Amino acid sequence: MGLKRFFRGFGSKSHNYLPVFIQQTAYIRQAAEALVRMTDTMDSAQWRKYEKEIKACEVQGDAILTELHEYLYGAIIRRIRRSDVQSIAMNIDEFLDAINDASKSIPLYSPKRIDTHIADLAQYIMAEADALVKMMPFLGEMKKNYSQISVQCERITELEHAADDTYAEYISYIFEKESDPIELMKYKNIAEILEAATDAAKRVSDSVRKIIMRYSD
Repeated sequence: MGLKRFFRGFGSKSHNYLPVFIQQTAYIRQAAEALVRMTDTMDSAQWRKYEKEIKACEVQGDAILTELHEYLYGAIIRRIRRSDVQSIAMNIDEFLDAINDASKSIPLYSPKRIDTHIADLAQYIMAEADALVKMMPFLGEMKKNYSQISVQCERITELEHAADDTYAEYISYIFEKESDPIELMKYKNIAEILEAATDAAKRVSDSVRKIIMRYSD
């Protein structure tokens, strides 16, 4: 991939960490879209195809994070703490890991159906990914772009809350309607893993909120 291109001249300007964040979120967006497509089919071969696509995104994201850690070890970073760069990058990577976990759950449990609530949770994950993609370019000038960053952080919070509501509704639904205890546990576990992915997106947002408050003073 030639990942070292992301780190060439890394510390010379305040926004040189942006290519890392932008590439990470591009992988997240690709993975989230594949997850949505996974929840739109009952074809097990398609599930495996999308699972592999998401895994490839996760592997590439890990490679970028590893090189970032190696670079930050000896780099001089201006206008933003290296620990803050690392914190955002690690939280983004954890969101990608959570999407990868979600993609594994569907072929693993092989449910008899994909309920609307499950598909909705995947849509929330993709919407959160879209918000992160929109947010990242603004992080080069945190003080100047405080309002734009805050809007996307709030968007992710709203999506995470909506996902919580959908998850709660779904758990109530399956315990009321599903008579097969094995299928019930499959649906419950899949929903839990998808809901956990929406929580991971909010952790990215929360870390960004905390950091922009420091640099907006």
